[in-house]
Amino acid sequence: MENTNSETPQNWEDIQEQVARIISSTGVEVDDDYFKELESLLGLNFDEMNKDVSNYLYNKVIQIEKIHPDAVAPKYAYQSDSGFDLYSVEKLTIPPFGRALVPTGLKLGFPDGFEIQVRPKSGLAINMGLTVLNTPGTVDHGYTGEIQVIVFNTNNNAVIIEKGMKIAQAVLCPVIPGKFVNFVEVDKLEDKDRGINGFGSTGVK
Repeated sequence: MENTNSETPQNWEDIQEQVARIISSTGVEVDDDYFKELESLLGLNFDEMNKDVSNYLYNKVIQIEKIHPDAVAPKYAYQSDSGFDLYSVEKLTIPPFGRALVPTGLKLGFPDGFEIQVRPKSGLAINMGLTVLNTPGTVDHGYTGEIQVIVFNTNNNAVIIEKGMKIAQAVLCPVIPGKFVNFVEVDKLEDKDRGINGFGSTGVK
């Protein structure tokens, strides 16, 4: 049977829609009563399953351990934000075109299959010329040490990092850990449309 939707279902609502399309293609009339009968037959509640799947997919726990009395617990400024702020627990001076390893006083624990990415804050970049040198910095699931940020000063004058100042933002991102990846040596890689075209191959306009 031809697949009418090449996208992977994201939740039970998508699954219900795909089931409805498949059944409809067979000429069977599908309505709410049909799904109620299906739920009764299977002993399921599609609405509750949709909530459970959404909670499993999207609700994550980040554990926080403060190892400094002045550490600021992370939080999201807006519910729609992907990043939360990281704050310095020390006063530091970064020399012109210099860098500093800025401590946050925090240890973070998060689910396997995820990493914390440490990224610059746009406000610090435009207003103070400060950025994260190794952006995005990677905090692996197995790392249990303090979160520290390599801050780079792009100015020709020194910049002071005050205690309690925002220095970066962190984002919880899904990844594929190494335990699920196998490296396989082959005689020749499969040819693809881009081929060997690399740096600048698509032009600047």
